[in-house]
Amino acid sequence: MQNSENQQPEFLTTREVADLLRVKERKVYDLAAAEEIPHRRITGKLLFPAEELRAWIDGSGNPVPKDRPAVLAGSHDPLLDWAIRASGCGLATLCNGSKDGLKQFSSVSAALAGIHLPDDDGWNIASVEALETTDAVLIAFATRKRGLLLAPDCGEVTALPDLKSKRFALRQPGAGAAILFSRLLKEAGMTVEDLACVRSHAHTEAEAAAAVAGGEADAALGIEAMARQFKLPFLPLVDERFDLLIDCKSYFSEPVQILFAFTRTQEFSDKAEALGGYDLSNLGSVRWVST
Repeated sequence: MQNSENQQPEFLTTREVADLLRVKERKVYDLAAAEEIPHRRITGKLLFPAEELRAWIDGSGNPVPKDRPAVLAGSHDPLLDWAIRASGCGLATLCNGSKDGLKQFSSVSAALAGIHLPDDDGWNIASVEALETTDAVLIAFATRKRGLLLAPDCGEVTALPDLKSKRFALRQPGAGAAILFSRLLKEAGMTVEDLACVRSHAHTEAEAAAAVAGGEADAALGIEAMARQFKLPFLPLVDERFDLLIDCKSYFSEPVQILFAFTRTQEFSDKAEALGGYDLSNLGSVRWVST
């Protein structure tokens, strides 16, 4: 990408950077993987912002900060997903689980990350502290009812041991629900080998519910809102916190401000009530700030 024919390109390729640094391309890939050189991943291609690269080479210590794209990564939440569309805020979504959300946030590939990761004494804070990120804030979105989504013909299920040998739809590795389920199984003295797990992972809350409603699985770990939508029996197990990790600069951007303004409307409250299983009493409150 160039501003004009007479100007240097805004982004350099891996080969161009290798030629500039007089190293092999493999070394450039290694530097990028270790987050030691300014770079972007755009549609799967590795590119290097020329201005930031020059500052990095000069060793000025003041490289131009990366502008985060207007992307929400991390965990899928049906209420948040609806609010993004209904508000017209313009945020794009890249929902592939809480752990992936932290990865995308850490690599400056997203402005926000939705997460619900169990800690030893709560939710999410220990996970974001471990990132050692700067200029970030953790904002409460909702407390959600999470439990077992059950097929109508699953039989009586009052606790996890009742699921032994039943077909279970697991979430993908790195999803907050997958991490929580591992903990719940351990507390119940069980392992995944006690279940007849279906072959494919469910990558969203909706996919987990659809697997049960469609007869592919007898049960899945999900949220009450999805149980209601798919008209499935629901056994509540925990109240979990779903929070948004947000870059401080991005917090004041137009897309994020439009989204949060929409969460204060009656339309948003009515939707949350209709979905069910949401406690929004702490929505917008600051849970953690990076130091």
